[in-house]
Amino acid sequence: MDLATLQDVIDRTYGDRDRARGVPATVAWLAEELGELAQAVRKGTAADREHEFADVLAWTASLANQVGVDLTAAVQRYADGCPRCRAVPCACPLASTVSSGSATG
Repeated sequence: MDLATLQDVIDRTYGDRDRARGVPATVAWLAEELGELAQAVRKGTAADREHEFADVLAWTASLANQVGVDLTAAVQRYADGCPRCRAVPCACPLASTVSSGSATG
């Protein structure tokens, strides 16, 4: 499934509920799911990790829908590799990748 399809499915499935819940509550749910993902990565099984990654992606799609962000367009920031140096792998000095907000710095 691509990101546009994910956003569409999440919107059709949960959109009314998610909009009624609002952005602050959706951010809180996403943060909770990130915590569950962290725990699954540290102590869970492969199935636990897969489940939690799916939940994080679903809540990310919900939040993006609520604030009007097209995830396909947003992820283009990484289409050429590092958004700062444009290299693959990243050639930025470690301190500058961390401060640039790249995904893995």
